[in-house]
Amino acid sequence: MPTVTGINHLALTVSNLELSTDFYQRVLGFPPSGELSGENLERRLFTLPDGTNLGLTQHTRPSGASFSPFTPGLDHLGLGVDTRQDLQSWAEHLSTLGVEHSGLVDASYGTALSFKDPDGTALEFFTSNSSPRA
Repeated sequence: MPTVTGINHLALTVSNLELSTDFYQRVLGFPPSGELSGENLERRLFTLPDGTNLGLTQHTRPSGASFSPFTPGLDHLGLGVDTRQDLQSWAEHLSTLGVEHSGLVDASYGTALSFKDPDGTALEFFTSNSSPRA
């Protein structure tokens, strides 16, 4: 059987590509690495440091429904960080940008920092207990 090597890309549907591109650029701290135009869609790509591509896609025929983690599909997007200290830095960065967030939330398996994008898509920075600690 062939082997899956990891996640190559993840595409999120957004209602306003310009607004979402600006949000993700401010949060991530770097501009999109590319864009794609196709039939009935426009997409901006952000290449994360590990090489995974995060695509923001605006369709010309949106459903009009808002994101909900309770609808089958994406529950949330978790972005990994190395340490709890890194999470604290992300919390300070989000606060500086005026992005509401959960603060650091500890669980038995790691620590999370949750927030939402302009469409309400649930996002999270996360470090597991097996990650290096600062």
